[in-house]
Amino acid sequence: MSAGAPRGAGGEGRGSGGLRASLAGLTTRGRSFLAAGVAAALCAYVLGQGELLRVGLLLAALPLVCVLALHRTRHRVSGNRRLTPMRVPAGSEARVQLRMENVSRLPTGLLMLQDRVPYVLGPRPRFVLDRVEPGGRREVSYRVRSDLRGRYPLGPLQLRLTDPFGLVELTRSFSTYDTLTVIPRTEALAPVRLTGETSGYGDGGRRSLALAGDDDVIPRTYRRGDDLRRVHWRSTARYGELMVRREEQPQRSRATVLLDTRAVAFEGAGPGSAFEWAVSGAASSLVHLLEQGFSVRLLTDTGTSVPGDGGVSSGGQESAEAAGLMMDTLAVVGHSDGAGLSRAYDAVRGGGGGAGGGFAGAGGDGLLIAFFGDLDDVQTELAAKMRVRCGGAVAFVLDSAQWAGRPSRAEARVRRLRDSGWTALAAPPGVAFGELWRQAGNAPLGTGTSGGWG
Repeated sequence: MSAGAPRGAGGEGRGSGGLRASLAGLTTRGRSFLAAGVAAALCAYVLGQGELLRVGLLLAALPLVCVLALHRTRHRVSGNRRLTPMRVPAGSEARVQLRMENVSRLPTGLLMLQDRVPYVLGPRPRFVLDRVEPGGRREVSYRVRSDLRGRYPLGPLQLRLTDPFGLVELTRSFSTYDTLTVIPRTEALAPVRLTGETSGYGDGGRRSLALAGDDDVIPRTYRRGDDLRRVHWRSTARYGELMVRREEQPQRSRATVLLDTRAVAFEGAGPGSAFEWAVSGAASSLVHLLEQGFSVRLLTDTGTSVPGDGGVSSGGQESAEAAGLMMDTLAVVGHSDGAGLSRAYDAVRGGGGGAGGGFAGAGGDGLLIAFFGDLDDVQTELAAKMRVRCGGAVAFVLDSAQWAGRPSRAEARVRRLRDSGWTALAAPPGVAFGELWRQAGNAPLGTGTSGGWG
């Protein structure tokens, strides 16, 4: 929600600049009246016609009086915009509600309301509001929709003031705006078991660290609301303050979703392109893994990890915020200038990638799900080595040639990944990601398919 007051409202900007701006607000009708009045006055002066002079003066004075009256108006109008929801999948609609309130002691005249929106969200919404009484409010709404992911500003809101004769039209702008985030489309995925996970997938993988005895307990300071049955008396006597046993911490299965964003690895653009399919697949994987209780991070070929602290366990406000951060990242992710996967390799192996490096491979039991574009021999070998320290690895390979209608060149790459232990699948154009996901869950370790869907 955002609010603001129109610049220039309430009698602001009354200097010569403000008056010139008001004169510039003359409509075609107002300029015609002014021109007709001046012409009539000149003709009356030349012809000596007093009646025509009075008519000319009246025609010329009317728009000027309207300019002065509208310039000196003391209307104070507040505006409010509510965007619901602020994050929507591509192809879905969001509702924008505008509320205008007259906070002055005078009624307003005819108001024309216009909100500025990017062209990809649809036509610019315009509304006409009748007279608003003092203290009154008016509410209008419109919907926006985009098939392209991204972040789109809404606003600022513009208010047009007109006189009763339609001779003058002044525009006032509010200072605030909102941002609509259009995230990639996601598919509901089946809860299949992927090879190489820790002790189970989903609920089966949620293990607890057993405490061997009092000597293994790491106590903490008592907090209000803690169960007194958890008081650790030996530590209390040692430290001189009340200490309690820590709660058992669940050990989450870990997963990394790797998205190849190299510009050299993809051809084409638009909602039906191979890159957009990969982004949507990565988003679907992230959502599904979080729902299944995994601690998840998003990694790109640049080595950038989101969240930066190395992942997030599902559940709680922190997890929701991190999931939103990953989806926001996918909403604006674009092609990188990199030519290889070395930075991603370092991050998976724990040799780089900043905070969170080594997340997938630590302990050798992490799950790696990768979306690759075109791979040459060097990058294929690099991707094959990523499998070594991961408990399980699934690769979806997109061949730009196949997506462009040419013969596929990915068979050898997919075969090499399978030989190194990946569950590798080629993603042909038009295939639903949910179908490949189910096939990945049914494939034996280190095997895959090149697809077969048109």
